[in-house]
Amino acid sequence: MGSRLTAFLVVALLGLMAGLWTSTSAPPPLTAAAGGEPVDIYLLDNGFHTDMAVPRGMLEARGGPLAEAVRGLPPGDWILVGWGDARFYVDQSPISDRLPDGARAFFRPGGNPSVVMLDPEALHPLHRFPAEGRVVLTLPAARFEAMAARIEASLTLTPDGHARLIEARPGDEARFFASRETFWIGHLCNHWTAQVLNHGGVAVRPFRSLTSGEVMRAADAAALDRAVRAD
Repeated sequence: MGSRLTAFLVVALLGLMAGLWTSTSAPPPLTAAAGGEPVDIYLLDNGFHTDMAVPRGMLEARGGPLAEAVRGLPPGDWILVGWGDARFYVDQSPISDRLPDGARAFFRPGGNPSVVMLDPEALHPLHRFPAEGRVVLTLPAARFEAMAARIEASLTLTPDGHARLIEARPGDEARFFASRETFWIGHLCNHWTAQVLNHGGVAVRPFRSLTSGEVMRAADAAALDRAVRAD
């Protein structure tokens, strides 16, 4: 009896793990309608990390803490948006020199403080990033608003409601703002991007969103689906 129960539990556990691995999260329902034209955003992949390129004017037009933070950035019509560990993500030294810190970011008990990056970019993403490392997504206005609200919800706010600047990287126009979320092996940069895109209407597989390639796959599928429906 005991061996049968053990075998049953093992099979059940394997089935649960397989289900979680393949499960897809549909976009959350919209809480409010938003009028306006669709908005193009770009998902960018550098091989292991994903950022989003978002039109600056659309972020500023929303109002609120995120818009205020964007207005304080140097010039640039596009804003690169990303998230990561407050130390590892900001550091620009060679990756080979930062492997121990990467292990700390992944496995530290209790997780790590994190930051939201806002980086102004003057060039259009089509001219700035290689084709194999970008996907364009055309979001309905309501979905863009939901996506931007998810980014804003990640920010840690001061008592008077402003985003809290953590670091302005020397020789770089990127700004890093404190995030209320915790970075660890169960919630990495690509997980965060997948969650943001999910609010933008992209179906994602949460347990597979460890890699940038999986997030790009989800964005590619969403872009293709919308193109087919448009035809």
